[in-house]
Amino acid sequence: MLRYAVIGVGNMGSVHAAKLFGGAVANAVLTAVCDIEEEKLARMKELFSDKVAYFSDYHKLLDSKEADAVIIATPHYLHPVIATEAFEKGWHVLTEKPAGVDAGSAAAMNEAAKKSGKAFGIMFNQRTNPLFSTLKYYLDLGVLGEIKRFVWIISNWYRTQSYYDSDGWRATWKGEGGGVLINQCPHNLDIWQWMMGMPETVHAVCIPGHFHRIDVEDDATIFAEYGNKATAVFITSTGEYPGTNRIEISGTMGKAVAENGQLKLWLLKRDERVIRDENPEAMPKEPVCEICIPFEEKGDGHINILQNFTDHILSGKELIAPGEEGIKSLTISNAAYLSSWKNRTVGIPFDNSEFLEELAKQHDTRREKKANKEADPVSEYSDRWRVNW
Repeated sequence: MLRYAVIGVGNMGSVHAAKLFGGAVANAVLTAVCDIEEEKLARMKELFSDKVAYFSDYHKLLDSKEADAVIIATPHYLHPVIATEAFEKGWHVLTEKPAGVDAGSAAAMNEAAKKSGKAFGIMFNQRTNPLFSTLKYYLDLGVLGEIKRFVWIISNWYRTQSYYDSDGWRATWKGEGGGVLINQCPHNLDIWQWMMGMPETVHAVCIPGHFHRIDVEDDATIFAEYGNKATAVFITSTGEYPGTNRIEISGTMGKAVAENGQLKLWLLKRDERVIRDENPEAMPKEPVCEICIPFEEKGDGHINILQNFTDHILSGKELIAPGEEGIKSLTISNAAYLSSWKNRTVGIPFDNSEFLEELAKQHDTRREKKANKEADPVSEYSDRWRVNW
């Protein structure tokens, strides 16, 4: 039986804790929770009574022997800080996304994980979605040939002003280190690089407070290039309703579209480059094989990651989302911010010191206060991560 502690029992951490306490993860049990806010700890005590240990200081939790693995669900800046200390004290670590705010701190965290020899995972629950995993499978098989273009419009992250006003750290450079790219989109940026690999250059426009009264971006467009001249376009927003969640990938042997819970493939019988060079017609009509694969979302990706992480520690099962890979999506968002701030194309890798220098120039003008009481802990994960709609 693997014993878990949860540090940070706000919206996500409280659900992780409730699921573990309720036995949703086989061979796992909740034995401790930690939060600096007394009100949140009090709510946890109402749910779990004296069956778990309670801490208001994560240092004391990590010094204790109350658990074997820790889930980090704190504000973003603290993810690498707490993870590094946990590794140094012999804990297994599963962190919420993002890996941190800057790629440099994530790299230091990865090094600490490597030195510790302990398990390290990140809550990239979208990797368990069968639509995305199947699309990646076909891409890895090469059914689309050489990739030409990747386009993802992911604007179904709609949020109200009330959401942003619910806590002082939300939508601030000081609290979150960014907006939609670093809060909502680490999952999507991870799926992008998981399927396509890391781009070589990024040019982005990130618009702060475009649709809300916030200081960070709620609208972003990224244009990226790969070494083989393939391109990628990533468009996201929290200010469009109804939004869109659509991936389209074009290759020399056809194209794929993932949308509304379906994966559609249009496959050519011969490479487009052969058609280009050998077909005498100016606008030929080549035979195309059309395939449509519907998917039904079953279970929950968060539970899948928790179960996989547990099984990895107890029986050596391969991790679906190794924590070390969190730096990849963070690198893309960092590059996008740097590009937007400097109004230039940014290469990957880039100078992390330059990023930190520019990040330090970003100031929050919103008053950091709780305008609305945070919702009580819930026992179910939100359906906002689902793509089948």
